[in-house]
Amino acid sequence: MPDVSSAAAATITTTLNFLEPIAGLTLPTPHSQATSLSISQSLIHLISSKSISLLHLDNSAASSSSSARAAASLTPFSFLRSLLLPPGSPIKSLHPIPDSPKLLLVSSDGHLFLADSLLTQPLRRLSAFKAVSAVSRRFRGRNEVSHDNLGDGSETPGVVFPATGLGEGTGGLLKRLGGGIMGNGVRVKSGEDVRLGLGYGNLEGGDGRAVFFAVVIGKRLVLAEFNAVSDSFSVVKEMQCVEDVQEVLWVDDSIFVGAASGYYLYSCVTGRSGMIFGLPEGSGMVYMKLMRREWRVMLMVDIVGVFVDLLGQPSGGSLVFRRGVDNVAEIGRFVVGVKDGKCDVYEKKTGKHVQTLVFGGEGMGKACIGVEEEKEEILLVGAGSKTYGPYQVFGYRKVPLEEQIKDLFRKKNFEGAISLVQELESEGEIDKDLVSFVHAQAGFLLLFDLHFEQAVDHFLQSETMHPSEVFPFIMRDPNRWSLLVPRNRYWGLHPPPAPLEEVIDNGLAAIQRAIFLKKAGVETAIDNNFLSNPPNRSDLLEAAIRSFIRYLEASRKKELTMPVKEGVDTLLMYLYRALNCVSEMEDLASSDNSCVVEELENLLDDSGHLRTLAFLYANKGRSSKALTIWRVLARNYTSLLRETGSRDDLQSRSDMLTGREVAATEASKILQTCSDQNLVLQHFGWISDVNQILAVNILTSERREKQLSPADVLTAIDLKKVEIRQRYLQWLIEDQDSDDTQFHTLYAVSLAKSALEIHGAEYSPGKLESGKQAEITASDHRTDSLFESPVRERLQIFLQSSDLYDPLQVLELVENSDLWLEKAILYRKLGQETLVLQILALKLEDSEAAEQYCAEIGRPDAYMQLLDMYLDPQDGKAPMYKAAVRLLHNHGESLDPLQVLETLSPEMPLQLASDTILRMFRARLHHHRQGQIVHNLSRAVDLDASLAILEERSRHVQINDESLCDSCHARLGTKLFAMYPDDTIVCYKCYRRLGESTSVLGRDFKADILIKPGWLVTQ
Repeated sequence: MPDVSSAAAATITTTLNFLEPIAGLTLPTPHSQATSLSISQSLIHLISSKSISLLHLDNSAASSSSSARAAASLTPFSFLRSLLLPPGSPIKSLHPIPDSPKLLLVSSDGHLFLADSLLTQPLRRLSAFKAVSAVSRRFRGRNEVSHDNLGDGSETPGVVFPATGLGEGTGGLLKRLGGGIMGNGVRVKSGEDVRLGLGYGNLEGGDGRAVFFAVVIGKRLVLAEFNAVSDSFSVVKEMQCVEDVQEVLWVDDSIFVGAASGYYLYSCVTGRSGMIFGLPEGSGMVYMKLMRREWRVMLMVDIVGVFVDLLGQPSGGSLVFRRGVDNVAEIGRFVVGVKDGKCDVYEKKTGKHVQTLVFGGEGMGKACIGVEEEKEEILLVGAGSKTYGPYQVFGYRKVPLEEQIKDLFRKKNFEGAISLVQELESEGEIDKDLVSFVHAQAGFLLLFDLHFEQAVDHFLQSETMHPSEVFPFIMRDPNRWSLLVPRNRYWGLHPPPAPLEEVIDNGLAAIQRAIFLKKAGVETAIDNNFLSNPPNRSDLLEAAIRSFIRYLEASRKKELTMPVKEGVDTLLMYLYRALNCVSEMEDLASSDNSCVVEELENLLDDSGHLRTLAFLYANKGRSSKALTIWRVLARNYTSLLRETGSRDDLQSRSDMLTGREVAATEASKILQTCSDQNLVLQHFGWISDVNQILAVNILTSERREKQLSPADVLTAIDLKKVEIRQRYLQWLIEDQDSDDTQFHTLYAVSLAKSALEIHGAEYSPGKLESGKQAEITASDHRTDSLFESPVRERLQIFLQSSDLYDPLQVLELVENSDLWLEKAILYRKLGQETLVLQILALKLEDSEAAEQYCAEIGRPDAYMQLLDMYLDPQDGKAPMYKAAVRLLHNHGESLDPLQVLETLSPEMPLQLASDTILRMFRARLHHHRQGQIVHNLSRAVDLDASLAILEERSRHVQINDESLCDSCHARLGTKLFAMYPDDTIVCYKCYRRLGESTSVLGRDFKADILIKPGWLVTQ
């Protein structure tokens, strides 16, 4: 019995290595054509035109690899015995009976035979049916669907059968199918038989003895139940059928019938039928195959397999076989067709041809095929020669999934590998971990193939890949993170990790070798684009770095341990520096990061990326080093713009900060939060030289935990930086509510000195000579100023609002100047009313302010004093008659007319003051008469009060023995008593207790005065 495994080893794989040969076997049977093959558990039955052969299948050996089988001398399958068929009765189909050691065979002449599965007994012919053209066992799915309402029995293309609720047991089916007695004497089971217990269990289940078959006899379709105990059929239903039937397939309640005219669908419940579609003449054999995985049926039309569902509707398109088929098998997601000594493997979903296996030459006859249904891993093909030769069996096994993916990776078919695992994941056959593993493996393979962008795309889709796995590509081992890198070589399809430069150099060397081999006519796995247009090393290195940057940036968003975070951020900075990505480097350094400073400071210092190093120092709390760098940058560079540009571009953008200001700004951000006073004062000076606003922000920052000492700060501030000093003092006084008289006095004196300088500059003789230049200088001064308001305005406001400064010290500065309003405020603080009025009325000629100050004094003589100043200004100044008239007009009523007349100068024109004096006299007379009226009314009220008191005192109260105290209700008798204004009487004891102002009724006469009507006051 020679082994023909070499014949089965010829394999031509198109895109996927799905099946691989495991063994071949030549049977010791006479030459014949193969008709049917069946695999049931570990038994293989091969049907040919002359015999039935029995083989044993060793599943463990068949599932093992070829090396394991060779080492253990395992044989996947072996020949047991054969049984010759009766002459003139070739078997065309075989139907294993579920849960029974028996086989049902259909001969070409229309007879049925019964055989035991071990072929120990001769065939036994059954007499129940004759002239049988096709037989099918009923296949039932997990979710059985019943069909009904097929119309009037007419043949209607594309008919849809709605559900009718088929029961799960034999009884439910038989009740709907009906019963009776056939003309040939075969018993027809009825519903009454089922009620009496004559049924045989559930259909294809239960005790396993009852199996239903659909038998086509001429133009009749008979539904019969086979009893495995009595080996007899019981007809349960019979219906009319089309003629020339070649195939029949019973699935759930749908019976598919294939005839020369087309494919038809019958309902086993109602008997109604409909045509699915017709067949043209010469369309080839009629063939149907149940696809158990999706529970669909494939109907063959020439070389095309059309998929339909159990309702006869197209489902999932069609499948085109390259060379037609003798037989078809379903294994997993694929369909295998055999023809002319070849097995073609197709994807069911897409119809794509993925593999061809050659098991014989052109002389091979018709082949049959079968699949081990339990695991769907073993496929057997049986075939004989067209002329003369032994009957051969070829075995194949499904290549393990990992091996399929590996094969695709070796062929550089990365898209096919990923598509395969994604499809398997969607069908629930693999978990996400394997998908992530495959993505990572694909990424590493693409990485070594110099496809860096695609490699990172796969890395990002892998949920199990650890970011530390890319560390060896960036930093050479050994390094700080070497122990963090998992030693995972995956499937060993790619070299060990190496620095990117080495990966690129090795890849370029491989491309050069491939170009040389291509010229010699040798094909390689190198990308054709690289062969036709070899890449440049620098371009590849840049692409690799950018791709790794993208991966590390995405990895920063993951939950990582601290050592891995440090590696990711530090190596990301390495890659940024390699491409001179200054903006990205500074963004990373200034944001929250886990960079290891020790790994980067020398690198950044040597490459001149001092700004990035300063940001990094500041972020890690090393403020002193960061400030030192910013000070160096501010000293050495005139322009350090974050974005580079030409000189013209920089000049056109006048609002951009200079490099010195940028350095000062970044340093000020550090110092605003720094509580180290020595460090702040050390760097405060050079920042104030660059920008005074930044300097003030440092001193007045409230973001630090511990505020600076004001005395030390004032000592450290350069006396020439007057505005910084003033702004800091203002912050202490106004924002910090400082009540230190020293700070108030320093602030006032500083403002006064500044005001004197500006006032002197404004009125200096030099301004008359160069007025325009002085105006420009003043404008520049206002632009650079820390204050929005002028210094004199600030001085005046502070002198008026604060009472804690020393006015004498300030007055000593301004006394000999022309700062009259400031001196007026200071004299007012000192109580020098006359000097204040002189300044307001005579120096400033502000009559309104002078009159307001007189009102604040609150004495009439102040107005007279102001009037004297208006009429006699002295110092050779003419009298201010208009101001005097205004004063008389506004406040003349409160002045003594005689004093006014005495004060008025004889030289004053009468028409200026006549109206005012007349109105003053009238007001004076009115006030006199009004006073007389008030005086007389007051006397009347006093008189009325006196009369009331007299009346009260002259009242008489009579007390007898029956008089009681209104408080304690004791008899008064001869006791002392008191009477309140509301006429209540109490004993002396109660009077002492209540008091003289509160009566027994609770009325307080001090708070609630009792008014009794009199001759003047009536209420």
